[in-house]
Amino acid sequence: MSKAKGSFFNVANKIKMGKKVEKSLKGEKNQSAVSQDEEDPNKTPVPKESFHKEASVRFLTPVDPHRPLEPYSCTGNFQADFTELCRRNSMVAIPPVIHRARPPTQAAPESSKPEKGKDKGKSAVPEPEPEPEVDPEGENAEPPPKTYIVKDKFEYFKPSIQVEMENYDKPETVTEIYIRGWKIDDIMMNTLKQCLSVMEKLHTINLWNTGLTGETVSIMASTLPSIVNLRTLILDGNVVKEENWHELITDESPVQNLSLRHCGITDKGAKSIGEALGTVKRANNKLVTLNLAGNQISDQGTIDIANGLRMNRTLMSLSLASNQVGDKGAIKLGEVLSRFPLTHEEVVERRKQKSSQGSPDRNKSPPPSRRADSKDRPGSVRSSSQHDKTDKSKQKQSAKTKKDAGKGGKEAPKEEDKHDKTKGKKDDKAAAKKASLVADTKNAAKGKTKGKDKGKPSQAEPEDMGDSSFINPLTDEADFIDGQLWVPGNRALINLNLSRNQIGEHGMAAILKAMQYQTTLAMGSKSGGTGLMRICVFKNKISSDHDIVRKINEIMLPKDPFYKPPPQTPEVESTS
Repeated sequence: MSKAKGSFFNVANKIKMGKKVEKSLKGEKNQSAVSQDEEDPNKTPVPKESFHKEASVRFLTPVDPHRPLEPYSCTGNFQADFTELCRRNSMVAIPPVIHRARPPTQAAPESSKPEKGKDKGKSAVPEPEPEPEVDPEGENAEPPPKTYIVKDKFEYFKPSIQVEMENYDKPETVTEIYIRGWKIDDIMMNTLKQCLSVMEKLHTINLWNTGLTGETVSIMASTLPSIVNLRTLILDGNVVKEENWHELITDESPVQNLSLRHCGITDKGAKSIGEALGTVKRANNKLVTLNLAGNQISDQGTIDIANGLRMNRTLMSLSLASNQVGDKGAIKLGEVLSRFPLTHEEVVERRKQKSSQGSPDRNKSPPPSRRADSKDRPGSVRSSSQHDKTDKSKQKQSAKTKKDAGKGGKEAPKEEDKHDKTKGKKDDKAAAKKASLVADTKNAAKGKTKGKDKGKPSQAEPEDMGDSSFINPLTDEADFIDGQLWVPGNRALINLNLSRNQIGEHGMAAILKAMQYQTTLAMGSKSGGTGLMRICVFKNKISSDHDIVRKINEIMLPKDPFYKPPPQTPEVESTS
């Protein structure tokens, strides 16, 4: 009995101790929750059913999903618009909009010079250096780093949208958007489309490795025309099976700098890109730089892109580095950069352009009298009858004028002369009025901008890359050689990168020939342009010590704007 009682008391004591431990643990949890609330006094209370706490991603659900929401109109505040649209689309996790990290800027050192008229002759007293901090062990403690910020584990890899602003006090002045390393699906792209279309200051979009698809690329392409000031679009690291990148290069798109590095573009995508750059009927006049490095473009894709450069005179920089370009592609590029023969379709289009430029009234029908008087081609019945009517009316008018002249002693002026004089006066007045209106509007615009932007940093107006004085390459001077018309090649392209490819001796020789032609023979071309100023051909099949490569470098180094010749020694200067 005594043993049974002892075991019973032991069990009872253990139960009591367990209850005490549970109470103490509950107390510690409550204290920790209170301390967390005290640490963040500015935290706004959020209902439990609509907010689930996490480190950097907000989890929101609509308050009443059954109640229809009113249509939301974006205000230009990207953070507020994006958060609200994500909530309306019933997104569980909403990526936060944060400022893009920047290296700290060093403050300008204050000048220690004394002010004029004050403390003249007095030397500036140096400020005492702050004492170094000391840790509890008595050693000097290192200050926290200023060049980077330490975050919690995996905090850096959580989805977020980084933005750059013109003025960080005004959230509607977002100029650049960076999304890196997380997938953008159709719902997210449509959400971004609604936000981006009302952002007036936005000029750069960078979507790196965001898992784009053909549909999301199409949504992005339909968004571009509404972003008026957009200039740079970077979509590196997005492999799209449909390869519909040409949808980004349209006449309505304002993009001037397009980067598609490491997007898995093959000859299929290169063909559509080449057609978007230029055809016989039309040519793109917006895109200035195109980066296709790190793709799978071979000779055929390079030929298609070169065909697009035949009529394009806007693209200034092209990068085909780290592709599969061989001799055939390099030979085609060299032909387009030097001079090339016109195809039958291009010759027909050239004749149309020449005829429209030479005689703008060619398509108009000639007057009836001209048809009737021609000996080679007799006039039709309709024209002759009309001619008789006009002759009879002229005879009646001449008889009347003779009678009036006999009565008044003076010949009456013709109605046509009166009409021409009054018409000329009206045209002169209208032209003068129009010119004065244009001048007034320009002056008014200048006055408005001066009054508005007083005290604000001046902003560069968006450049219009379409040149009104553009000369169609088909209408340029041509040479008739061996039964073909040869026209000068593309001299608008100033930067070409063909490094890390498979170009051999034959392809490099074609490029050398093109460089020599641009330097010597094409100086008098009406199409303008300086020709290539910079070319990269290293790490190809041909060695960098080869004579062809050495000659290319000799021709191109003086043209390279970034090249600095080595300084001359005093001996060389004395001899010269």
